Amino acid sequence: MAVDYRARLRRVYAAIHDNPAGEHSLDAMADVAALSRFHFHRVFAAMTGETLAEAVRRVRLHRAAEALVRSEAPLAALARDHGYADAAGFSRAFRAAYGLSPGEFRRQGKALPETLRRITREGDSMYPVTLETTPPQRLIGLPFTGPYLTIGAAFDRLAAEIGALGLWPRTRGLVGVYFDDPASVPAEALRSFAGVLVAEDLPLPEGMQEHRLDGGRHARMAFRGPYAGMGLAYEWLYGSWLAASGEAPRSAPCWERYLNTPQSAAPEDLATDIYLPLEESHD
Repeated sequence: MAVDYRARLRRVYAAIHDNPAGEHSLDAMADVAALSRFHFHRVFAAMTGETLAEAVRRVRLHRAAEALVRSEAPLAALARDHGYADAAGFSRAFRAAYGLSPGEFRRQGKALPETLRRITREGDSMYPVTLETTPPQRLIGLPFTGPYLTIGAAFDRLAAEIGALGLWPRTRGLVGVYFDDPASVPAEALRSFAGVLVAEDLPLPEGMQEHRLDGGRHARMAFRGPYAGMGLAYEWLYGSWLAASGEAPRSAPCWERYLNTPQSAAPEDLATDIYLPLEESHD
């Protein structure tokens, strides 16, 4: 019987995202994957492009970054909640990944709303926005339901499956599609899609779904930096930029194209293009 590595890696990533603060030792995750410890380490790194320790650290610190700007919990409590025994160890790991201490990151995140208001008053653009016409595009991937900042769980499972199938050379980029308005839909019910761009002739792999992006006019916002700040970027795009642009949003979901990933870039160097579908111009 053929070994289903996709299912095994999917179980590992699910375990990490379901409980980022868990121990997630090599032995424990090898058991989850039903592989020997020696072979598990090699298989995981070869198929995902990161070691188990790197994967656990990335998920923990991403969740911690979100919590820092959205809660006032003490650093010691946040450290424990995200798998660190004390605030000192958490601070070292966070600074190594984000280039800032957790306290500095929190202060900067809390200051962003005022920065948005100041930039709006001064008439400047917080993020570069260009108008583009895109062609229809095909995605294959996995649906996800839950807070948008936790869609990384679906992307990790997708990456593992694409790697296990040897399909990376036939993909054209990572894309997330976001169907609901976080201001009107409960976070746990938000619908999204983690996908990769592919050609029309690529067969749909078993267990994945297909989604098609409509072509047409879009506002493309070049967002740079940690994903934890993306919610404020959307507020600026839908508020200040849209009001000043004279454009009308089309009845289609926003989508994001990821020009790099947390596995390949530091948080401050993450590059994401956000696409807002627009009505056709009648000029």
